[in-house]
Amino acid sequence: MKQTSLASIEPTPVAETGQTVAELTAARIRERVINGTLSPGSHLSEAALCEELQVSRNTLREVFRLLTKEGVLRHEANRGVFVSTPSISTIMDIFHIRRLIECSALANAHHRHPSVDKMRAAIEAAVQHRHRGEWLEVGSADIAFHAAIVELADSPRLSAFYAQISLELRLVFGLIRDPEYLHAPYVGQNATILAHLEEGAPASAADALEKYLFQAERFILAAYSRAMPG
Repeated sequence: MKQTSLASIEPTPVAETGQTVAELTAARIRERVINGTLSPGSHLSEAALCEELQVSRNTLREVFRLLTKEGVLRHEANRGVFVSTPSISTIMDIFHIRRLIECSALANAHHRHPSVDKMRAAIEAAVQHRHRGEWLEVGSADIAFHAAIVELADSPRLSAFYAQISLELRLVFGLIRDPEYLHAPYVGQNATILAHLEEGAPASAADALEKYLFQAERFILAAYSRAMPG
């Protein structure tokens, strides 16, 4: 079983953020899930994390409870705490929610909305990472692109909800052993979606996105079926 070190996470003084130590620690673990360095099934050692993060066992257990409630981690009796592994039903639900949120936001968007610049920047980052063969970073850029689509709706609550979906989406990405195989087809499709929007055709952009999401769902479910034992 893979055991993951979080030694690269640097503690941040509580006074700088207004957050508790537990909230800060939880945020850092979430970030490592989002950037792909914590993959599904990774075992988190309580003793090692207490030393590396310089937090007490009580604080770390509070973090584990919080992230377990969010679905990021799972606790197994007599075995410990692990990064969650999404189920087929979870994957299907994530893509159902994405189609409801993203396609609506895009269909009603204005081509000069400030988030269009974020979409463009995410595509440019994905292209650069693709050239360098940095496929986990391509995945992060893809998530940023779709988060920017949600921001087109101008709803902070919706964006906050989508941030949780993005976290679960990264867990889904982590199930695929070949990140290039997973992410390579979608860099160009993101560019096509953006082009439709910039041309003042949000309905066409939304149609392209809907097809993209159905394709991605089928692709990931097929890869999941091949990757999971039994």
